[in-house]
Amino acid sequence: MGHWIINHGLTYFIQVVWMAINIFLFVWFFFIYELGDQYFYTRHILGTALAWARAPAAVLNFNCMLILLPVCRNLLSLLRGSFMCCGRTMRKQLDNNLSFHKMVAYMIGLMTAVHTIAHLFNMEWFYNSRQGKYDELSTTLSNLGDDDDETYLNPFRSLSDTPSYIVFTTIAGITGVIITLCLILIITSSMEVIRRSYFEVFWYTHHLFIVFFAGLVIHGAGRIVRSQQNIDSPYNLTYCKDDLDDWGEKPECPIPQFAGGFPQTWMWVIGPMVIYLCERLLRFIRYMQNVEYRKIVIRPSKVLELQLVKNGFKMDVGQYVFLNCPEISPLEWHPFTMTSAPEEDFFSVHIRSAGDWTQKLISMVEQLPEGAQGPKMGVDGPFGTASEDVFDYEVSMLVGAGIGVTPFASILKSIWYKFKESNPKLRTRKIYFYWLCRETSAFEWFADLLQVLEREMEERGMGDFLTYKLYLTGWDQSHANHVMVHFDQDTDVVTGLKQKTHYGRPNWEKEFEQVRNENPTAVVGTFLCGPAALADVLAKKCVKYSDVDPRKTKFYFNKENF
Repeated sequence: MGHWIINHGLTYFIQVVWMAINIFLFVWFFFIYELGDQYFYTRHILGTALAWARAPAAVLNFNCMLILLPVCRNLLSLLRGSFMCCGRTMRKQLDNNLSFHKMVAYMIGLMTAVHTIAHLFNMEWFYNSRQGKYDELSTTLSNLGDDDDETYLNPFRSLSDTPSYIVFTTIAGITGVIITLCLILIITSSMEVIRRSYFEVFWYTHHLFIVFFAGLVIHGAGRIVRSQQNIDSPYNLTYCKDDLDDWGEKPECPIPQFAGGFPQTWMWVIGPMVIYLCERLLRFIRYMQNVEYRKIVIRPSKVLELQLVKNGFKMDVGQYVFLNCPEISPLEWHPFTMTSAPEEDFFSVHIRSAGDWTQKLISMVEQLPEGAQGPKMGVDGPFGTASEDVFDYEVSMLVGAGIGVTPFASILKSIWYKFKESNPKLRTRKIYFYWLCRETSAFEWFADLLQVLEREMEERGMGDFLTYKLYLTGWDQSHANHVMVHFDQDTDVVTGLKQKTHYGRPNWEKEFEQVRNENPTAVVGTFLCGPAALADVLAKKCVKYSDVDPRKTKFYFNKENF
């Protein structure tokens, strides 16, 4: 339990605080509109639906303030650098940025639904009151504003007005429709199945957030909900509501004066909007900077390696960049973890064919004449990830699945460069590396790096520093027979490495048990770049195999998120 708190405690604490603020705002504003005297007459027409419309609006303001911040990548990288002195637990929270972004989005979706449904009821009740279908007070209130010296409460100013007419002709109505449609499209296109299979649909639809925020800022200017302005003494609310004939005749019963509230949404969202605008401006500046190709290599398994050079570009291990190729799409930016080490004078990415964009890029490069420069490439980054913290741990477990090996290529290369120095300054004394692949060809482009590392470690008497295990998770019978025939060879038949390839999936119980036994007092960082299902397994194993005794082995789980 103690280590669960260490691993996940701060994350859940932040979520609890966020939820508590949401609940407080909802309850606080609900009772303002449900009990406030200034809304007495408004409530008489609308009932509790008034509070059910306005309380979610307050929660929406708060969450719309938050929604942009987790996707300001440069801001997060700046914070990550600022938190270097604050311990790994604080920095880990920044790796949950997309999870928090989704959580806030779900709250916005829920509150929008409540807000919209309540206002639909409000429109119906405003309409019925104007038509005289309720009591005398409702009808009188709805007729206010017909004379020159009066202010109105009911937005239906004519008996011929219909709810549909009001919704599509008022500022609040039309912007509300636009906001809701944008939100529906954004949320539905963000579903996993669409994002994975039709990324372009997700990408373009997500940019409706610009229309969403524009509509959001304007929405409150409609001032559709109005409150009584002359509620102060000598106004006698209890007496006036029952004696309509005395309105305007007695000093304690002046004709009620109504006005819409000052729009406040822009005050909540203006700060994050400015920050995001600066973020996009910085991305544009980076996009305009020249990027040159040092080398272009088509690796086995349709993996494209790009070695790029850009003035002033500095990276750290495990970081990622966003790439844009205007010849394919001027708007699409895709994240790729860098496979180069900080010690190199270029930065590289390995790109697997995994969708329309990557397939088009690989096809363009394949058609280039020998020695030619590739298509114009925009580079935004680098950005920090959990893998930056690898060297902060005494012992690290690196787990890559398929192309998810890329951040660890950067880390292992950097280790190789560090050991080329006579006295490498490394806090890390042991690394366990696990790579899971479905087919043998996926190993090919990375095996050469492991061969160099294997040889280098042995020459320096550091063979125990790096323990790596490769797992082939999919194979056929003919391949299994071929492996059996060559089993006695010194090197592996698949990779050419001395470490033989394992078949099937790792027994994580056994692996964690081994790491704990070999490092009885260590703090172990477990890093994954791979699927969510594997993340759940490893996170649970980190909790299970961490000892409650602070002097014994502790496992900390970290996952790459894009």
